[in-house]
Amino acid sequence: MSAIPDKSPQMRICDPTADLFCDEREILEALLPFEGADVLELGCGKAEKTRAIAKTGKAASITAIEVDRIQHAENLRVADLPEVTFALGGAEAIPAPDAKFDIVLMFKSLHHVPLDKMDQALAEIHRVLKPCGLAYISEPVFAGDYNEIMRLFHDEEAVRAAAFASVRKAVLAGMFELVDEKFFDTESRFESFEQFDARVLKVTHSDHRLSNELYDTVRRKFMAHAGPQGVRFRQPMRVDLLRRPGANA
Repeated sequence: MSAIPDKSPQMRICDPTADLFCDEREILEALLPFEGADVLELGCGKAEKTRAIAKTGKAASITAIEVDRIQHAENLRVADLPEVTFALGGAEAIPAPDAKFDIVLMFKSLHHVPLDKMDQALAEIHRVLKPCGLAYISEPVFAGDYNEIMRLFHDEEAVRAAAFASVRKAVLAGMFELVDEKFFDTESRFESFEQFDARVLKVTHSDHRLSNELYDTVRRKFMAHAGPQGVRFRQPMRVDLLRRPGANA
């Protein structure tokens, strides 16, 4: 009796041979049809990518959701993005009706969803997408010098693996079709350790309580990468582009 061939998508959590170095905006623009689209961004943070997408003038509307109440309050003060609606909520319980959006975006945020709610987050993305709508999920690959510094106080190896497993599980279950998977490196830039402290160690969505000894260790390892233009880290990334099945797929 011959073996049944495995027809499951060949998804990978990383690609050590990937050599593409670019700004993620290039990947985003190449993969997604923003013209006239209703867009949802989950875990929008400080709304930096929200702003960049809005400024292109292509999307019909953008809903930007953030689970951190402190950051959400800051986002509500944004007054120059009339096409953007900010809302409070998590990916596992999206405050939006069924089949509302053409595109759903998650930038480095799926692994921040509680482990026991990741599958529900994918189910919610499926629910709010229109048939044939696209989900763009980018996640940092667990590798590189920046990661080695981060793991000193915030080791994300397990949650990043869980995020990938949830995406793959949703694809294998037929909830989504895998359209594309991209691997590339991008750059994380800091002008000083003080900027790293403000942007990373003191973010409001996480409670990083470092002892004085650990703080000094993080600072020392961070400054070992300092150069004339500040501190630059090459960060490997993965993008999974998914489609909700539909009649026109």
